[in-house]
Parts: sequence; structure tokens; C-alpha cells
Amino acid sequence: MAAVWTNPLKFLRDVRTEATKVTWPSRKETLITTGLVFALSALAAVFFFVADQVVGLAIRLIFGFGF
Repeated sequence: MAAVWTNPLKFLRDVRTEATKVTWPSRKETLITTGLVFALSALAAVFFFVADQVVGLAIRLIFGFGF
């Protein structure tokens, strides 16, 4: 495959043009999204903690460890 060379200045102009087309979220949207990420992360942590405890209890009951 042949190498494609472009003008670095043209590349930077194109990057700047594309960056102006980006729609940035508002402060409110960012805070809501951040809150959701923290809440769902906490929920997932609780779920996996409970699942780990249940599996650990089942293993102890099956193999008789820890009693």
C-alpha cells in the first residue's frame, strides 16, 4: 500500500474545521451524565459484592470450608 502524504498545515486546518462542528454538552447535561455514571457504578459494585458473597457462601456450603 502506498503511503499517502498530506500537507501538515492543511491537516491542521481540517482538524480545526471539524472541531468547530462538535456539539459540546451543556454544564447541566455533563452533571446529569456524571451523576448517572457514579450511581450506576455504585449499583454495579453492590450487585457484584452481593453476587460474590452468594457464590462464596454456596462454595463453603458445598465443600464445607470455613465452618
